Amino acid sequence: MRRILISSVAALALCGAAGAAMAHGTLPAAATAVAQSEDARLADWFEAAYQARLALSPQQMTSMGLKTDYDKLDDQSPEAQARSLALAEAQLAELKSSFDVSKLSTQNQLSVRLFEYQVEQSRLMNQWRDWGFQFAANGNPTTSLPVFMINNHRITSVSDAEAYVARLVDTERYMGQVADTLRDRTAKGIVSPIFVFEPSIDNTRAVIQGAPFEGAGVNPVWEDFQKKVNALDTDQATKDRLFAAAQAALTGPYKRGFETVLVALGEAQAKADSNDGVWRLPDGEAYYNSRLKFSTTTNLTADEIHNIGLAEVARIQADMEKIKEQVGFTGTLQEFFTFIKTDPQFQYPNTPEGKEAFLTDARGYVNRVMELAPQWFSVLPKAALEVRAVEPFREATASVAFYMRPAPDGSRPGIYYMNLSDMTQVLKPQVEGISLHEGAPGHHFQIAYAQEMEGVPSFRRFGGYGVYSEGWGLYSEQLGKEMGFYQDPYSDFGRLSTELWRAVRLVLDTGLHAKRWSREDAMDYFRQNSLLSERDIQKEVERYITNPGQAVSYKIGELKIFELRRKAQAALGDKFDIRDFHTVVLGSGAVPLEVLEEQVDRWIAQGGGQPAL
Repeated sequence: MRRILISSVAALALCGAAGAAMAHGTLPAAATAVAQSEDARLADWFEAAYQARLALSPQQMTSMGLKTDYDKLDDQSPEAQARSLALAEAQLAELKSSFDVSKLSTQNQLSVRLFEYQVEQSRLMNQWRDWGFQFAANGNPTTSLPVFMINNHRITSVSDAEAYVARLVDTERYMGQVADTLRDRTAKGIVSPIFVFEPSIDNTRAVIQGAPFEGAGVNPVWEDFQKKVNALDTDQATKDRLFAAAQAALTGPYKRGFETVLVALGEAQAKADSNDGVWRLPDGEAYYNSRLKFSTTTNLTADEIHNIGLAEVARIQADMEKIKEQVGFTGTLQEFFTFIKTDPQFQYPNTPEGKEAFLTDARGYVNRVMELAPQWFSVLPKAALEVRAVEPFREATASVAFYMRPAPDGSRPGIYYMNLSDMTQVLKPQVEGISLHEGAPGHHFQIAYAQEMEGVPSFRRFGGYGVYSEGWGLYSEQLGKEMGFYQDPYSDFGRLSTELWRAVRLVLDTGLHAKRWSREDAMDYFRQNSLLSERDIQKEVERYITNPGQAVSYKIGELKIFELRRKAQAALGDKFDIRDFHTVVLGSGAVPLEVLEEQVDRWIAQGGGQPAL
């Protein structure tokens, strides 16, 4: 369930020409605001630093609702990555030399600490940047670019439309850099697993199919451009000019860019010889250990995580046995899994009507959460939330379900996406849990709320750590039980099944990358120990292989949140209020787990009540 969430490292990657002043320590606000307090000066500094990072990412600025460099795509070159890290280091040095931390508020002291932590994380990931798989089981740059254009590039004027066309032209340069990186990593022995290539090639070809290209139907980007331009209040001659320019860009540089990547993919595919974990790569063990540290913000070892997973699998399956007995099923737990996966009563029809029925159910669960939320949360996000099906052209490489953050200016809602490519594989008992995780009170309540926080630096509002965010999503699934969801025993079994799914991840991720399990071994363990459909089992295992370490973040984060909740309940007794606890957990944004624990401990020491964050 890959989320569209800016990680701390991604945030640090956003820098550019606007950051030159920062790099040389010439910020006017920091130099002239003698009368300002340290806190006020720091607030100005943080915002300038954030804008400096943001300036090198035209696409990120667009996703934030800005129209600066609206006609450009990002620079994917190694030189741009080097500039990013250099700016981050320069900013950290200036931060340390320009401010007296002892004079700052507690919240700003935390911000300074988190800024430094982000740079440390950036160094770690930069060290291993060439080990990442550009083309993975759950996404790639060739399908993400069309999605970006469709979902993020607004057209409210003729100049916006011209900028859209310019980006179509810039695709040739952008995809050329993707191809260069792919070739460079292939030459270093960093080659994606065999199973990645066929769907990646097919999806890349699909991006340049349909009118105005060859093939049936209308290309989604061309359709998007026409729809947005037709909505403009301008004359037909201008619209015709824009259509002609876009069509020329699509069939020319846009198409050539994707064809360049297809050639590089073919070259890499010829060298792909394994479906094993990253232990097979040069320095693979060290790389995986760095991924675990990055993904969990802890020093947990692969063995420790593996054993936590085994214990959680056993605990959850014991609870499942009770529900199995409750409904009167006399077979084994594995036979009960098979029954739920194959009996038609637990599936949606594999038709357009079946897909719409799923979306209707998911929206109903989200709406019910919104009704109940004031009993459980003191503050709710203002941004709207929508439930959508994944677009057909990226179904083959899209995750099972994921969340896309809203635009800060309100121009785009938060979106809970579900992959509905095969409805025979979508199980009704799991819809409640997935909807609470991806929608509300899960990612939407955390991510949208964080970016709406006042008095917190932008790098914290829009950045964060997956172990926190995914931990909150999984915590939200279990919170739903307390909120009154999962009244049907089969739905409650579905809730346990999604928790079991994340516990299995701890076993499989470490099994694949540290214990050298094969892809087939991992899939067989999934079959024996989960309710996932066969399609999802394959997609999940392949995702773990191509994105090492990320999948362990969910359970590690959830376990920590529940541990801290139990700790607070024991310490505060009758003074414990779940709404205040949630305010503490959500109130600092997505933070490393050690910082989250410190925030809860501080709240406990204050005696509970309304948090003084």
